Parts: sequence; structure tokens; C-alpha cells
Amino acid sequence: MSRFYCAFLFALGLAAFAVPSSRAAALTNPQPDPVYVVLGPDHHVVVRALTQAASCPAIEWNGGPAQGMALRALPARVPARTGSAQTQSKEAVFDLRVCEAQWPLGVSSARVAGQEVPAPRKDIRRIVIIADTGCRMKGSEKAFQPCNDALQWPFARIAQSAAATRPDLVIHIGDIHYRESPCPEGNKGCAGSPWGYGDDAWRADLFAPARPLLAAAPWVFVRGNHESCSRAGQGWFRFIDALPWSETRSCNDPALDAQADYAEPYAVPLGDDAQFIVFDSSRTNGAPFSTEDAAFGKYTQQLLSVARMAMAGQSSFFLSHHPLLAVAPSKKSDTFKPAGNEGLQSVFGALYPERLFPEGVALTLHGHVHLFESISFKGAHPASLVLGNSGSANEGRVPQTLPAGTQLYPGIEVEDYAARSEFGFATLERVASGANDAWLLTEHAVDGTPLLQCAISGGKSRCHPPLAAGR
Repeated sequence: MSRFYCAFLFALGLAAFAVPSSRAAALTNPQPDPVYVVLGPDHHVVVRALTQAASCPAIEWNGGPAQGMALRALPARVPARTGSAQTQSKEAVFDLRVCEAQWPLGVSSARVAGQEVPAPRKDIRRIVIIADTGCRMKGSEKAFQPCNDALQWPFARIAQSAAATRPDLVIHIGDIHYRESPCPEGNKGCAGSPWGYGDDAWRADLFAPARPLLAAAPWVFVRGNHESCSRAGQGWFRFIDALPWSETRSCNDPALDAQADYAEPYAVPLGDDAQFIVFDSSRTNGAPFSTEDAAFGKYTQQLLSVARMAMAGQSSFFLSHHPLLAVAPSKKSDTFKPAGNEGLQSVFGALYPERLFPEGVALTLHGHVHLFESISFKGAHPASLVLGNSGSANEGRVPQTLPAGTQLYPGIEVEDYAARSEFGFATLERVASGANDAWLLTEHAVDGTPLLQCAISGGKSRCHPPLAAGR
């Protein structure tokens, strides 16, 4: 263990909620549920409230007079989409009214219908990171995770444990919605589960199990392939997307998917000298793009925008659901295969063949592969974190170490590797600012027990078991 790492750690001193049983019951109790905060581009902070009441609730800023929240989206019944690889087989029913209010500058607190709302913080130091959280129900793969078993779908337990860390911010790196097919008759593991793309499935996969974590801190959401227009994109734009809702960007009309499925990247500041850059990779596929492909051009322009953001003199952490460099289990026990997205590699590698990312990007964070991985590389390539083990069915096991000289992309050799195949979540904590910017990544078990800690600085990640069992 290096002197830097020892000093680094020594300095640190190391439920789901009740859902109204009927629409009538909800109308007699108009309390919004849930209320949550979404961070977006250009310091845009929005408070969202979902309700079955006939009007939006009121919000109070800094204890002042109540003001009505604005309507984002009305209840609706959206016809089933056809003609895509992930065809909806029934209409999407949205019974919930979606309301919102933009957080004004200079405001430090807010309440919605008497509920305290988690306030955004300027100096963000402790961050919870989750990804791939929903309960997998997919008939085309005969994959039906036992959603009714808290051991086999532990997202509610993870949300409770993560909330107990008292984060300043929560990051969800995509693939929120997984209940795409009806539970087979006789399957007790998922019996009674809603399915499809309406708000009942969104409530089951996100809003019910994540209630304590939604109440703990503001969230940054990164869009995954499960939230593309051909899948759960309608709910993404109604409930999650940080920008104003519009028919053009709603995924209701397949003819407009080419606009809705490519969102411009944006930055979320973590203080004065660090930022997350959020990149929407929901539309990418697993094969390289040709230079004539429309996606190649769109992603190229967006990556150039990332480069401009990363030149701002800040430490930039790149967030995309699909990893460019990752490891996944192979069919043989305890062996692995590269799992980087070749579509993104074809675009990023064309612009930045040496390191795949623009200068200024010091760390990349992803989901999609249902594992925890910290991968650090020789040379200038930024370390890659994969954090997709927060609830959806596991991928299987990967080796604890990789052979010397392993390359996950031509010319980029792995230097430090750590992995966990079991369910969990991560926290990222700032331990030094400025020129000596340093962070501690901790991988936690479902119950919150710290299992791995990774010192992150200068684009590198070094992982070891924690010095103390508990915090």
C-alpha cells in the first residue's frame, strides 16, 4: 500500500411506502407523493411533486407565503408504440399529475404541502451513486426477477441504507425502469407486480422503494437505454428529465424519436472547482457507428460540447450510462470479457484516440453492467467506475484481479482493478480541494457496510479494503 494511500485514508479517520389503494382514496387525501428535487443544466434546480389530486400543491420558499406549483404534465393515456425492438404491448396509463417549481436564487429552504424539501447545496462533499435499480421483468428473455423478495430485489433496502449516509447529492446513472412484461401466472416472486410503461410501474420501480433517498437530497439523473423512447422514455420525460416537458421531447410520437433520444450534455457544479458532466447515451447500440450514421454526427457534436465544458479549469467527472471501458462475466466461470460500448468507442476514439476522453475529464462513471468495478489505467486515460449493482438482476461473477497487461481498448492497459458482483451502492466523498483534488469512493453492501475504498486523484483510482469495519 502506497504512502499516499495510507495518508489519504488516515486523514479521513476511517421501505417502501404505502400507495393509495384507489383513485378515490387519493382524491380524498391530496397530499403529493413523492416530492423530489432534480438538478439540471445551468444551475437549474426544479422541485417536482406527483399527485392524483385535481390541482397542483402549493410550495413555500423560506417559510414565505404559499404559491401554486406549475403544471408539468396532465394525466394521460398514451397509445402503445409499435414497430420497435422493445414494443409496448399495452397503452401507457399516467394517472398522476406532474407539478414543478424552479428553485429561486437565494432561497435556502422549501416546503410542499407541509413536506420539507431537500435543498440544493453549493459545496457538495458526499454523494450517493446508484444505477440499474429496477426489478427486471422481460418476457423476451424469460427473465423475471423476484420483485417481492427483498433479498433478490434489494433496492428499497439500498435506498434506506444510502439515505442514512446523509448525502448532499444522489446520482442515478440510468436504467430505472425494468418492469416491461407481465409476471407469468404462478410465479410467486413477481406476482401482483404492475408492468408496462405507465406510472404504476414507475412507482413500483422507483418512487416507492426510493422514497427515503428522494427525501434525503437532490438528485441528478442520467438516462439509460431503458429510458429511451422505444422503452420507458415517456415516463422519463414526464417525471425525470430536468428540462421543461414538451410534445416534441415526450416520446409519445415515434416520428420525433430522433429529437427526443439525443439530449445535449450539461454540467452540474460540485463547488467552485469540480463538476459532473452528464451525457445521454440512451440511443447508442453495441456496434461501432459508421461515420455516415446520423448517431455518429450527433454524438461527435455532443462530445465536442463536453470538451468545451471540461476546459473550464475544473476537475470534470463524466457520467454516461454506457461505459466505454468495463469488464463483464463470460459464460465460463470466473473469466471475463471486455464490456465497453463499441458505438461510443467509435465516436470517442475518432476524436481522442489516445485517451478516448477530452483533456480535463479526470474520472468516468457508468452503469449498464450490473457490477461494481473500479478500473484505473496506465497512461493518461481517466479511471472508469461502473456502479450498476443497485438492484437489477446481477450479471454473474468476475475475477477479483485481471491478468497483467490486460487491455480493454487498444493501447490502454489496466493498472488497478477491483470488482464486486453482489448488490450494493457507492458513496463519493471529497477529501481535498484545489490543486490536490482528491476523493474517496466507498463501495457499500446493501446494509451500508463499507467493503471497498478507492482513493481517487489525478485521474487514477486505487482500491483496498477499508481500514475500519464501519463508520
